[in-house]
Amino acid sequence: MGRIKLKPRFRKVFSFLTGCFSVGCGFFEIGELLGCELGMSSPRVLRLMSNASSIRCLITAGPTREFIDPVRFISNPSTGKMGFALAEAALEAGWNVDLVAGPVALEEPDGAILYPVVTAEEMFHQVDALFDACDVLIMTAAVSDFRPVIQHAKKEKKDMASMRIEFERTTDILKTMTDRKSHQTVVGFAAETNDVVTYAKEKLLSKNLDFVVANEVGQPGVGFAADTNEVLLIAADGSSVKLGPSTKAAIAKELIQLVTPSA
Repeated sequence: MGRIKLKPRFRKVFSFLTGCFSVGCGFFEIGELLGCELGMSSPRVLRLMSNASSIRCLITAGPTREFIDPVRFISNPSTGKMGFALAEAALEAGWNVDLVAGPVALEEPDGAILYPVVTAEEMFHQVDALFDACDVLIMTAAVSDFRPVIQHAKKEKKDMASMRIEFERTTDILKTMTDRKSHQTVVGFAAETNDVVTYAKEKLLSKNLDFVVANEVGQPGVGFAADTNEVLLIAADGSSVKLGPSTKAAIAKELIQLVTPSA
Protein backbone atom coordinates (compact mmCIF):
# COMPACT_ATOMS: atom_id res chain seq x y z
CA MET A 1 0.00 0.00 0.00
CA GLY A 2 1.08 3.56 -0.63
CA ARG A 3 0.82 6.14 2.10
CA ILE A 4 0.76 9.84 1.29
CA LYS A 5 0.19 13.01 3.25
CA LEU A 6 -2.82 14.95 2.00
CA LYS A 7 -3.34 18.67 2.37
CA PRO A 8 -6.82 19.78 3.53
CA ARG A 9 -8.00 20.44 -0.02
CA PHE A 10 -7.33 16.82 -1.00
CA ARG A 11 -8.66 15.36 2.25
CA LYS A 12 -12.04 16.78 1.28
CA VAL A 13 -11.78 15.29 -2.20
CA PHE A 14 -11.02 11.80 -0.93
CA SER A 15 -13.56 12.00 1.85
CA PHE A 16 -16.14 12.66 -0.88
CA LEU A 17 -14.82 9.94 -3.19
CA THR A 18 -14.50 7.14 -0.66
CA GLY A 19 -16.66 7.84 2.36
CA CYS A 20 -15.38 4.83 4.27
CA PHE A 21 -11.75 5.93 4.58
CA SER A 22 -10.47 7.85 7.58
CA VAL A 23 -8.70 10.98 6.42
CA GLY A 24 -8.94 13.16 9.51
CA CYS A 25 -5.26 12.72 10.29
CA GLY A 26 -4.33 13.62 6.76
CA PHE A 27 -3.01 10.19 5.80
CA PHE A 28 -4.75 7.97 3.30
CA GLU A 29 -4.10 4.30 2.51
CA ILE A 30 -4.47 4.22 -1.24
CA GLY A 31 -3.85 0.50 -1.82
CA GLU A 32 -5.17 -0.62 -5.17
CA LEU A 33 -7.21 2.55 -5.70
CA LEU A 34 -4.57 4.15 -7.89
CA GLY A 35 -3.03 0.92 -9.14
CA CYS A 36 0.45 2.14 -8.21
CA GLU A 37 2.33 3.86 -5.43
CA LEU A 38 2.52 7.65 -5.62
CA GLY A 39 5.29 9.81 -4.24
CA MET A 40 5.14 13.31 -2.83
CA SER A 41 4.28 14.76 -6.24
CA SER A 42 0.86 13.12 -5.97
CA PRO A 43 -1.32 16.23 -5.31
CA ARG A 44 -1.38 17.05 -9.02
CA VAL A 45 -2.43 13.47 -9.81
CA LEU A 46 -5.07 13.57 -7.09
CA ARG A 47 -6.44 16.82 -8.52
CA LEU A 48 -6.81 15.24 -11.93
CA MET A 49 -8.44 12.13 -10.46
CA SER A 50 -10.95 14.08 -8.40
CA ASN A 51 -12.54 15.64 -11.51
CA ALA A 52 -14.26 18.06 -9.16
CA SER A 53 -14.89 20.45 -12.03
CA SER A 54 -14.63 20.44 -15.79
CA ILE A 55 -13.62 24.12 -15.85
CA ARG A 56 -10.10 24.76 -17.12
CA CYS A 57 -8.68 28.14 -16.18
CA LEU A 58 -5.66 29.86 -17.70
CA ILE A 59 -4.15 32.57 -15.50
CA THR A 60 -1.23 34.89 -16.22
CA ALA A 61 0.68 36.52 -13.38
CA GLY A 62 3.65 38.68 -12.56
CA PRO A 63 5.78 41.01 -14.70
CA THR A 64 7.68 40.47 -17.91
CA ARG A 65 11.22 41.64 -18.63
CA GLU A 66 12.41 43.18 -21.90
CA PHE A 67 16.19 43.15 -22.10
CA ILE A 68 18.41 46.01 -23.22
CA ASP A 69 21.53 43.90 -22.77
CA PRO A 70 22.27 40.72 -20.76
CA VAL A 71 22.10 42.53 -17.39
CA ARG A 72 19.66 45.42 -17.95
CA PHE A 73 15.96 45.20 -18.69
CA ILE A 74 12.68 47.13 -18.70
CA SER A 75 10.07 45.80 -16.28
CA ASN A 76 7.52 46.85 -13.64
CA PRO A 77 6.84 46.30 -9.90
CA SER A 78 4.34 43.43 -10.31
CA THR A 79 5.01 40.55 -7.88
CA GLY A 80 2.35 38.13 -9.15
CA LYS A 81 0.54 38.01 -5.80
CA MET A 82 -2.92 38.69 -7.27
CA GLY A 83 -2.50 36.12 -10.02
CA PHE A 84 -1.22 33.45 -7.64
CA ALA A 85 -4.09 34.20 -5.23
CA LEU A 86 -6.52 33.68 -8.11
CA ALA A 87 -4.83 30.39 -8.96
CA GLU A 88 -5.27 29.23 -5.37
CA ALA A 89 -8.92 30.33 -5.35
CA ALA A 90 -9.61 28.57 -8.64
CA LEU A 91 -8.03 25.38 -7.33
CA GLU A 92 -10.16 25.57 -4.18
CA ALA A 93 -13.21 25.90 -6.43
CA GLY A 94 -12.19 22.64 -8.09
CA TRP A 95 -10.98 24.17 -11.35
CA ASN A 96 -8.03 22.90 -13.37
CA VAL A 97 -5.44 25.67 -13.47
CA ASP A 98 -2.68 26.51 -15.95
CA LEU A 99 -0.55 29.33 -14.52
CA VAL A 100 1.74 31.29 -16.85
CA ALA A 101 4.00 33.43 -14.67
CA GLY A 102 6.72 35.94 -15.30
CA PRO A 103 9.71 36.26 -12.92
CA VAL A 104 8.26 36.07 -9.40
CA ALA A 105 9.41 34.91 -5.95
CA LEU A 106 6.28 33.00 -4.95
CA GLU A 107 5.63 29.37 -4.09
CA GLU A 108 3.94 27.38 -6.84
CA PRO A 109 0.29 26.68 -5.92
CA ASP A 110 -0.22 22.95 -5.28
CA GLY A 111 -2.23 21.49 -8.11
CA ALA A 112 -1.59 24.22 -10.66
CA ILE A 113 0.51 23.56 -13.74
CA LEU A 114 3.13 26.32 -13.78
CA TYR A 115 4.66 27.66 -16.99
CA PRO A 116 7.52 30.08 -16.16
CA VAL A 117 8.29 32.76 -18.74
CA VAL A 118 10.40 35.92 -18.82
CA THR A 119 9.57 38.14 -21.79
CA ALA A 120 6.25 39.31 -23.22
CA GLU A 121 6.90 37.27 -26.35
CA GLU A 122 7.45 34.11 -24.30
CA MET A 123 4.22 34.78 -22.40
CA PHE A 124 2.35 35.31 -25.67
CA HIS A 125 3.51 32.00 -27.13
CA GLN A 126 2.65 30.09 -23.94
CA VAL A 127 -0.82 31.64 -23.64
CA ASP A 128 -1.38 31.08 -27.35
CA ALA A 129 -0.61 27.37 -26.92
CA LEU A 130 -2.98 26.96 -23.95
CA PHE A 131 -5.87 29.26 -24.84
CA ASP A 132 -7.99 26.99 -27.04
CA ALA A 133 -8.26 24.36 -24.29
CA CYS A 134 -9.26 26.79 -21.53
CA ASP A 135 -12.74 27.85 -20.45
CA VAL A 136 -11.66 30.96 -18.53
CA LEU A 137 -8.69 33.25 -19.21
CA ILE A 138 -7.71 35.65 -16.43
CA MET A 139 -4.94 38.04 -17.48
CA THR A 140 -3.49 39.53 -14.31
CA ALA A 141 0.07 39.73 -15.65
CA ALA A 142 1.60 43.17 -16.04
CA VAL A 143 2.92 42.60 -19.55
CA SER A 144 5.41 45.07 -20.97
CA ASP A 145 3.81 47.10 -23.77
CA PHE A 146 7.17 47.89 -25.37
CA ARG A 147 10.54 46.19 -25.85
CA PRO A 148 13.88 47.49 -27.13
CA VAL A 149 14.25 47.04 -30.88
CA ILE A 150 17.86 45.98 -30.33
CA GLN A 151 18.98 43.69 -27.50
CA HIS A 152 22.75 44.10 -27.16
CA ALA A 153 24.73 40.86 -26.91
CA LYS A 154 27.18 42.36 -24.39
CA LYS A 155 26.73 44.65 -21.41
CA GLU A 156 26.81 48.28 -22.49
CA LYS A 157 29.45 50.17 -20.52
CA LYS A 158 28.46 53.12 -18.36
CA ASP A 159 31.27 55.29 -19.71
CA MET A 160 29.15 55.91 -22.81
CA ALA A 161 28.21 59.59 -23.03
CA SER A 162 24.57 58.67 -23.60
CA MET A 163 22.38 55.83 -24.74
CA ARG A 164 19.43 56.10 -27.07
CA ILE A 165 16.99 53.19 -26.96
CA GLU A 166 14.36 52.65 -29.64
CA PHE A 167 11.29 50.68 -28.61
CA GLU A 168 8.68 48.65 -30.48
CA ARG A 169 5.30 47.34 -29.41
CA THR A 170 5.00 43.86 -27.96
CA THR A 171 2.19 41.54 -29.01
CA ASP A 172 -1.16 42.44 -27.44
CA ILE A 173 -1.82 39.06 -25.83
CA LEU A 174 -5.30 39.86 -24.55
CA LYS A 175 -6.61 41.27 -27.84
CA THR A 176 -5.07 38.44 -29.85
CA MET A 177 -6.88 35.89 -27.69
CA THR A 178 -10.26 37.65 -27.69
CA ASP A 179 -10.13 38.01 -31.48
CA ARG A 180 -10.32 34.25 -31.74
CA LYS A 181 -12.27 33.26 -28.62
CA SER A 182 -15.18 30.86 -28.99
CA HIS A 183 -16.61 29.63 -25.70
CA GLN A 184 -14.05 31.27 -23.39
CA THR A 185 -14.82 33.75 -20.64
CA VAL A 186 -12.04 36.35 -20.73
CA VAL A 187 -11.16 38.56 -17.77
CA GLY A 188 -8.69 41.41 -18.09
CA PHE A 189 -7.06 43.63 -15.47
CA ALA A 190 -6.68 47.38 -15.84
CA ALA A 191 -3.94 48.59 -13.49
CA GLU A 192 -4.09 52.39 -13.60
CA THR A 193 -2.88 55.37 -11.59
CA ASN A 194 -5.65 57.77 -12.62
CA ASP A 195 -9.09 57.76 -14.30
CA VAL A 196 -9.18 54.07 -13.39
CA VAL A 197 -12.81 53.30 -14.19
CA THR A 198 -12.75 55.26 -17.47
CA TYR A 199 -9.68 53.43 -18.74
CA ALA A 200 -11.01 50.08 -17.51
CA LYS A 201 -14.27 50.54 -19.43
CA GLU A 202 -12.32 51.48 -22.55
CA LYS A 203 -10.28 48.30 -22.19
CA LEU A 204 -13.44 46.23 -21.69
CA LEU A 205 -14.83 47.44 -25.02
CA SER A 206 -11.68 47.69 -27.13
CA LYS A 207 -10.50 44.20 -26.22
CA ASN A 208 -13.93 42.53 -26.29
CA LEU A 209 -13.70 41.30 -22.69
CA ASP A 210 -16.38 39.60 -20.64
CA PHE A 211 -15.07 41.25 -17.47
CA VAL A 212 -12.44 43.79 -16.55
CA VAL A 213 -10.98 44.34 -13.09
CA ALA A 214 -10.25 48.02 -12.46
CA ASN A 215 -7.30 48.26 -10.09
CA GLU A 216 -5.82 51.57 -8.92
CA VAL A 217 -2.13 50.92 -8.32
CA GLY A 218 -0.98 54.39 -7.29
CA GLN A 219 -2.28 54.19 -3.72
CA PRO A 220 -0.59 52.60 -0.67
CA GLY A 221 -1.96 49.22 0.39
CA VAL A 222 -3.34 48.26 -3.02
CA GLY A 223 -1.92 47.10 -6.31
CA PHE A 224 1.66 45.99 -6.86
CA ALA A 225 3.47 44.10 -4.07
CA ALA A 226 0.76 44.68 -1.44
CA ASP A 227 -1.01 41.78 0.26
CA THR A 228 -4.27 43.74 0.15
CA ASN A 229 -6.25 45.21 -2.69
CA GLU A 230 -9.40 47.08 -3.68
CA VAL A 231 -10.90 46.57 -7.14
CA LEU A 232 -14.00 47.14 -9.22
CA LEU A 233 -15.21 44.24 -11.35
CA ILE A 234 -17.03 45.51 -14.45
CA ALA A 235 -19.01 43.15 -16.68
CA ALA A 236 -19.68 43.50 -20.40
CA ASP A 237 -23.35 44.25 -19.65
CA GLY A 238 -22.30 47.35 -17.70
CA SER A 239 -22.93 45.98 -14.22
CA SER A 240 -20.19 46.30 -11.63
CA VAL A 241 -19.32 45.24 -8.10
CA LYS A 242 -16.74 46.69 -5.72
CA LEU A 243 -14.49 44.21 -3.93
CA GLY A 244 -12.34 45.15 -0.95
CA PRO A 245 -10.47 46.65 0.62
CA SER A 246 -9.45 43.17 1.70
CA THR A 247 -6.67 40.65 1.28
CA LYS A 248 -5.84 39.57 -2.23
CA ALA A 249 -6.73 36.01 -1.23
CA ALA A 250 -10.24 37.06 -0.16
CA ILE A 251 -10.78 39.18 -3.27
CA ALA A 252 -9.56 36.32 -5.46
CA LYS A 253 -12.18 33.97 -4.03
CA GLU A 254 -14.94 36.49 -4.76
CA LEU A 255 -13.67 37.08 -8.28
CA ILE A 256 -13.64 33.37 -9.08
CA GLN A 257 -17.24 33.06 -7.92
CA LEU A 258 -18.32 36.07 -9.97
CA VAL A 259 -16.66 35.05 -13.25
CA THR A 260 -17.60 31.36 -13.10
CA PRO A 261 -19.18 30.39 -16.44
CA SER A 262 -22.85 29.46 -16.27
CA ALA A 263 -23.60 25.78 -16.76
